[in-house]
Amino acid sequence: MATTTPSRKGFLSGLYTGTGSFDLVGRRRSWYIAFGLLVLVCLVSIVFRGFNLGIDFTGGTQLQFPSGGTSAPADVTAVSGVYERAIGMDPAAVQTVGTGQAASVVIRSEPLDPTQLVTLKQALFDAFKPLGPTGAPSLQAISDSDVSGSWGGQITRQALIALAVFLVLVTIFLALYFERAMAIAALVALAHDIIVTAGVYSIVGFEVTPATVIGLLTILGFSLYDTVVVFDKVKENTRGLLGLTRRTYGEAANLALNQTLMRSINTSLIAVLPVVGLMVVGVGLLGVGTLADLALVQMVGIIAGALSSLLLATPLLVDLKMRDKRFRQQAERVLARRRRPAGALAGAPGADDSDGDPDLTDDGVLATELRRERAMAAAASTPSRPGKAGDRRGAARTARPTGKASRPTGKRRG
Repeated sequence: MATTTPSRKGFLSGLYTGTGSFDLVGRRRSWYIAFGLLVLVCLVSIVFRGFNLGIDFTGGTQLQFPSGGTSAPADVTAVSGVYERAIGMDPAAVQTVGTGQAASVVIRSEPLDPTQLVTLKQALFDAFKPLGPTGAPSLQAISDSDVSGSWGGQITRQALIALAVFLVLVTIFLALYFERAMAIAALVALAHDIIVTAGVYSIVGFEVTPATVIGLLTILGFSLYDTVVVFDKVKENTRGLLGLTRRTYGEAANLALNQTLMRSINTSLIAVLPVVGLMVVGVGLLGVGTLADLALVQMVGIIAGALSSLLLATPLLVDLKMRDKRFRQQAERVLARRRRPAGALAGAPGADDSDGDPDLTDDGVLATELRRERAMAAAASTPSRPGKAGDRRGAARTARPTGKASRPTGKRRG
């Protein structure tokens, strides 16, 4: 009884085994349009809307007092209400830090003069009566400090210097380990990730703090890592490609994308889950508002980096490589071979083996394929010559009778 096999593999099976046939490179113009529109929207928001800079960049006044043991719950809403009644405007930011007896409230506002500062501290003490070091309510439990905007400027300058050094080192590494086209494609994807992450911050209106700058720097390494993984597979699939006529460069790159697609998805998912936990636990349960800045920039950066590595960097690499005349000629040879009828290359059965592509990542298979391609080209272009008499005699001696197997007798045949 004949067994039936499924005619096509499932979607998830193709993802996990790397045998999917998702034409990601072939749809690169659609990806270019989508990424271009996204970058354009982000740039327009950055230019016209700008960023909501925190007090660390603009300067101002910061007050802090312990919220454990207060006479009334010192939550964000209540503290903001006291500030608005005392000063006449909303504070720049109010957040709770820590838990239990170590919990405290941090208020950040525009610069306050001494009169406003005294009025605000008295209003906060009357409303919450925070406990001092002795365990009794004390006005001295409410501390204040002036924040200079120059500190945030110094952080920004150092971050820009670190970013420039990082990009230079990345360019050198990619150009030496891979090639120039891969370095250009990776840097374009990296620029996309930075612009999109900054644009989302501008659109959402989240406050930009030093934690935001630090988070922006951390996502660059992740984005580059994902791109290097894909490019490394592309490099394996395209070894010796110019001497073969099985696949074009774009097809080999698309195969590499299919082979690393599930790995990139899993890596990004595993990286996003802790960030989601950071937002849910740190911001939602513990109320640490500073973690929201760090978590948002990392989440947006990870998602943007994964998408750009798969749908932008590799298609762009293919376009850069196809500018090379050698790869265009190789693609023409591939198309010419596919137009030939079966068996036309060598004039023998089995010459057309387009039923499956060899694994070019294996050195032995690659060497065999190169020899086979040269042999096929020689057989197709060189006419056969009649052999010599000695060769015919040698061929006759090689052939054995169908009956009894011959044994060496030690005698020399004439």
